[in-house]
Amino acid sequence: MEKGIVVELIRGSNNWVKVVEEIVKLEKKTFPKHESLAQTFDEELRKRNAGLLYVDVDGETVGYVMYSWPSSLSGSITKLAVKENCRRQGHGEALFKAAIEKCRSRKVQRVSLHVDPTRTAAVNLYKKHGFQVDCLVTSYYSADRDAYRMYLDFDDSI
Repeated sequence: MEKGIVVELIRGSNNWVKVVEEIVKLEKKTFPKHESLAQTFDEELRKRNAGLLYVDVDGETVGYVMYSWPSSLSGSITKLAVKENCRRQGHGEALFKAAIEKCRSRKVQRVSLHVDPTRTAAVNLYKKHGFQVDCLVTSYYSADRDAYRMYLDFDDSI
């Protein structure tokens, strides 16, 4: 496994354009067109209550996670993707944990996400970190694709 570092994408940083271009390519490869944020990526990143972390391995962006905290009560992990040839090396888990910590630092009480139930590796990763299935949302992604809504509640004593 090549060691990667989790980096927060900061608007206007020297590598902004390069990283965003790499993430848009990954987004297009990973998600069907109707689920992809590639067209609205810049708009998503302009939101005050949203963030993006990515994994850098020797100058290459191999994965990213988008998260938001729409209110003081809840946070959301909206996207998580890792390049296919870089999967099962811990990058997704590192991004996921970092996004959870970013949400926790905003003092939210709950973090939620949606995941395709057929993406077993993703569902298992989320469960490993304490997420529970809340419900099945029918036709979430498309008429024939459902999603689990999953959540993690933070203990008030943390």
